[in-house]
Amino acid sequence: MRVFVTGSTGLLGNNLVRALVPLGHDVVALARSREKAERMLAGTGARVVLGDMRDVAGFAGEIAGADVVFHTAAYFREYYSPASKGTHEEALESVNVRGTLALLEAADQHGVGRFIHVSSSGAVGMNADGSPGDENTLPSEEQLENLYFRSKAEGDAKIAAFRPRSGMSVIEILPGWMWGPGDAGPTSAGKLYLDFAAGKIPGAPPGGTSLVDARDVARAMVATLTRGAHGDRFIVGGQYRSLREVLDALARASGKAPLRFDVPAPLALAFAHASEAWAKLTGGVPAVPIRGVRTLLARHTVTSAKAERELGVTFRPLDETMRAVVDWYAETRGDGATATAAAPA
Repeated sequence: MRVFVTGSTGLLGNNLVRALVPLGHDVVALARSREKAERMLAGTGARVVLGDMRDVAGFAGEIAGADVVFHTAAYFREYYSPASKGTHEEALESVNVRGTLALLEAADQHGVGRFIHVSSSGAVGMNADGSPGDENTLPSEEQLENLYFRSKAEGDAKIAAFRPRSGMSVIEILPGWMWGPGDAGPTSAGKLYLDFAAGKIPGAPPGGTSLVDARDVARAMVATLTRGAHGDRFIVGGQYRSLREVLDALARASGKAPLRFDVPAPLALAFAHASEAWAKLTGGVPAVPIRGVRTLLARHTVTSAKAERELGVTFRPLDETMRAVVDWYAETRGDGATATAAAPA
């Protein structure tokens, strides 16, 4: 098939391209930087198209002839940058909501057969009894205080209301906290590893969340080429992992000593408040955002049972994922080496 991939240089996007190409698909990869695309997609043979989700009209013509659009692009890393709340809200709305709807319209107009949109399991809540949420579980008010999760939930609602005129099938994938090779951004996962490798994390922070290898999410997306019907949503969340488990796995993968103690939740919150206050004074990025800490303390869990059943999704062991992360950064050590840790968006 001819497939169009947005966000092709991101953690998920570049792993998706690398999963599609060996299967013989003709890949058109949207990127904002040709230099980065040539570096991240080297050897894939994907045709790079320059464009920005804030201006879908600028690249919409490149969608013509595509059988499938995979939409992985989103505004999220910048959410922790030193900018006003209003600035972030506008960007989240512009890219994650308006941009997605504009892309849907363009795909529909060009007769695309399938549109696979990547949302977030953070837009899914947990059940009242504390059991993992599924594709129909609404997010909590606390989750919606996270501007990124809120933008995804708003986008999901508008996607559900979208009525394609061409018969296009629209399917959503909702990943957990993604880790894996190719995290050049880096995302919060890559930032956490880089800080751990640099010895900047004194103890294991509290909490955790559903964690998944980006390559497993990419495989689930490839499965939607032939599986799933219009309106289907699939959580691809992996398994719940505490930050202690994650950091211990990174220690094993990198050969470093495991962290000796756990940071109590009150101390983690106090440090996050201090971190954000310092960032406001200096115009920098908070090393530990308050919203990120609260997200982890919520110990959010979701079930991927539907994706396992209908898409044949499986999840690789945590140690395999962390070894791939460590090995990738070892090969590209200069990329993001000065990043500071954040928490999952």
